[in-house]
Amino acid sequence: MKLALLERCSKIRSPADLVDSLLEDVINDSREITGVVCLNIKNKPIAHEVVSIGTLSESFMQPREVFRLAIEVGAASIIVVHNHPSGDVEPSREDVSITQRLVEAGEILGIEVLDHIIVNERREYFSFREAGLLNKGR
Repeated sequence: MKLALLERCSKIRSPADLVDSLLEDVINDSREITGVVCLNIKNKPIAHEVVSIGTLSESFMQPREVFRLAIEVGAASIIVVHNHPSGDVEPSREDVSITQRLVEAGEILGIEVLDHIIVNERREYFSFREAGLLNKGR
């Protein structure tokens, strides 16, 4: 299933660029939807898809699903994005934990996790990168 992005998203320079490009059906879904955007070395999106459709309050993200497309298309980096139907964009403990697992998996694979962005229906967002929560290694 494709992650619904507007085709005008030619380069991602900030979390706002990605959030502005998400179509309403992703942001307004009543379930948590997790997508991955695969980027080339110049941060141009080369592929994107939904990797998980969860429930009202959680998404089931596994590193193998998140990185599958990135490996297939030879991505240099990825951005993970998911919605919070509750409207609260603050990350849960589970969001923080899975993000750290994704960063560690990306280091092993040589595919950088540029960001993990949580959005709501008002297009407010939380960026792990902007918050300084994308710790490399331990």
